[in-house]
Amino acid sequence: MTSGSSANAVIVPLEADHAGQVLAIYQTGIDEGNATFETTAPDWETFDAAKLPGHRFAAVDADGTVLGWVAASRVSDRCAYAGVVEHSVYVHPAARGRGVAAALLKALVDSTEQAGIWTIQSGIFPENAASLAVHRRAGFRVLGSRERIGRHHGVWRDVVLVERRSPAVT
Repeated sequence: MTSGSSANAVIVPLEADHAGQVLAIYQTGIDEGNATFETTAPDWETFDAAKLPGHRFAAVDADGTVLGWVAASRVSDRCAYAGVVEHSVYVHPAARGRGVAAALLKALVDSTEQAGIWTIQSGIFPENAASLAVHRRAGFRVLGSRERIGRHHGVWRDVVLVERRSPAVT
């Protein structure tokens, strides 16, 4: 990604053509240490199989460079949770602070509401203040902290559980 990339991103469905850039952005987030418990990005087939097709988007600039992505997964196969998804959103470091995450979250909210999904949730490390802030601005609320929920590089980590309940889906 060049530093001259446009701040104007177009949100498009995330497709296999984006795989290399999406997984590279994911790995960058992993390497930074405050995005996920994962230690390596999966291969495309694993990533693709885990994400709901109608609820994954890429932000691309005019030359087709992926600036960020958002994707949702089922929380449970139980019918009571049919309207609940968990999501991840990642933005390339050079594109941060330019509204990319907000645009991706808006696309996700729109697609999930159209599909009758009433709750989008995520777990965010408390040290990831930027992610917590963009989620708050997108209508997510903090439900609480899950203390010492898992080990990350041998260290117990807390996770802040956030959710957005749709006012449109009842």
